[in-house]
Amino acid sequence: MVTQIPAATERAADAAVAGSRRPRRARRSRRERRDAMRGWAFVTPTVVLVVMLFLAPIGLVLFMSSSEWSLLGGYGGTNGTENFSAVLSDPLLGDAVRFTLKYTVLTTIVLMPIAFFLALLVQESRRWNNFLRTAILVPSALGIASASLLFYALYSPQVGPLNPILDALGLMDAGESILGTPNGALWATVVLIVWRFAGYYMILTMVGLQAIPQEIYEAASLDGASRLSQLRRITLPLLRPTIAMTMILSITGSLLAFDQFYILTKGGPNNSTLTVVLLIYRYAFETRRDLGMAAALSVLVLIALVVVNAFQLRALGGSRKDD
Repeated sequence: MVTQIPAATERAADAAVAGSRRPRRARRSRRERRDAMRGWAFVTPTVVLVVMLFLAPIGLVLFMSSSEWSLLGGYGGTNGTENFSAVLSDPLLGDAVRFTLKYTVLTTIVLMPIAFFLALLVQESRRWNNFLRTAILVPSALGIASASLLFYALYSPQVGPLNPILDALGLMDAGESILGTPNGALWATVVLIVWRFAGYYMILTMVGLQAIPQEIYEAASLDGASRLSQLRRITLPLLRPTIAMTMILSITGSLLAFDQFYILTKGGPNNSTLTVVLLIYRYAFETRRDLGMAAALSVLVLIALVVVNAFQLRALGGSRKDD
């Protein structure tokens, strides 16, 4: 015999169930709001720093690039694209771009293989490897300005120890400066950058090498693969993301080179070592004292960096996809 529940009783039961659900939903909604507020509380300091230290300066530079803004006279109104036209018509810009690209290519070609060789040399646990790692990494602890001052003294024909050595070898006169010729200044700066950054890129490369499973090398050894074959067919393909990342850092840093050339050569001799960032400095504080032109060139450099890094990141993504 089936007992029928009156309709009024069913409605009362449904109302009771619905009433019990409402507090749960209300509690869940309050919990979600608290979690959201807690998340915003953690994120807000970072957002404020990004706005103050990144977005606001970029906005100011964009505004200054279309304004007449003298270092001494201050803001003089907007002038449209006159700053960009003045920058692009400056013959020094072409020289600075060509030298910056030459320096970037040369530094990357020299620095990357040296860092890779050093990483291969010290990656295994051997007797002297800890000492070698420390010795190679120590220069990375110096700031680039401090390292540039150190090498400036090293290259000095008055107090530096290199000139007597080069004079004894017949490679340079005693009173001649290593930084006095375009090629000498370029290679002297490349030596400084390799000494300063080789240990840093060595560590990055070592991290990539240690991420490669040793079982792959053991299997290749069992198949009779030589060390050179393992390097070509295993190490380099699996290390492509790390190599791409180090190249991004090296190319970006070289395109923005300033400290080393300002301290060692100040763009000389005869503007032969003038970089784009050093030209921005000249626009703003030396020759023209025009912050508007300096901002316009800064915008052009920013666009070029975005394009170059986007191309490199696409190559990095392609290598990961292929892997």
